[in-house]
Amino acid sequence: MKCPTCSSEVYPGPTCSACGSPLPTPDAGDAPVLATTPAGAAFHYQVVGGNAFAAARIELEPGQAVKAEAGAMVSMSAHVDLQSRMQGGVVGALKRMVTRESIFVSTFTAVGGPGEVIVAPPVPGDIVAVDVLGRSLLVQSSAWLASEPSVALDTEFTGFRGLFSGEGLFFIRLSGSGVALLSSYGAIVRRPLPAGGRYVVDTGHVVAFDARIPWQVRKASRRGWMRSLASGEGLVVEFTGPGDVWLQTRDLRSLAGALFPLFPSQGKGGGWTQVLGDG
Repeated sequence: MKCPTCSSEVYPGPTCSACGSPLPTPDAGDAPVLATTPAGAAFHYQVVGGNAFAAARIELEPGQAVKAEAGAMVSMSAHVDLQSRMQGGVVGALKRMVTRESIFVSTFTAVGGPGEVIVAPPVPGDIVAVDVLGRSLLVQSSAWLASEPSVALDTEFTGFRGLFSGEGLFFIRLSGSGVALLSSYGAIVRRPLPAGGRYVVDTGHVVAFDARIPWQVRKASRRGWMRSLASGEGLVVEFTGPGDVWLQTRDLRSLAGALFPLFPSQGKGGGWTQVLGDG
């Protein structure tokens, strides 16, 4: 939509990200807002763009900052300052390398007035906001998108459970206070577990979970490996409540497996060339 005061093109919201003037109520034709900041919160965001290609629009007051994964920026106001630095110094950078994440974390700060930053994940999917106050979260390495500076990022060694689960030996631990934005491939579903409640998730669909939740990797079928492999599931993760688990409805490894037969094999024609011929 266009700001009636300064004529800047901005996303719908209470105020213009360019000049700070109040904005009119958005029309139905404007970009849909899928989620927004709860009333009274200090961290202002909107999830926009549709369920499949979500982006997060973060509104910054003068002097306010937000941290984001390196390379996640889509756009920002001209007076927002961007700095990239190694999170946690050299040791923190080495930890992030083992999670397959960039060793740098970007910090966006509004200088001289309010501003906005739009960030998005590299794959189609969902974005959700989670308040980490009073809890710690373990997040798969590619799911952290952005957070308030008061949210601490660290690397959690999970042992060989993580390796066998397909998520690797390390997760990202989020703690402290403030809001973190998590992203996924596909939609994100939150499953609250009661005390003692057990829940089973395919290893490729875990986004995040409360760090206090006990979890173990096991066969999908308790009747043996053959039944587990025949089901196409193999290994699963079993969580025991209380706590929350966030799931993604799609798995990139499954997508890669579905696309692999379509690509030419090394040294000979394959995929579409086999179907269409060499021309």
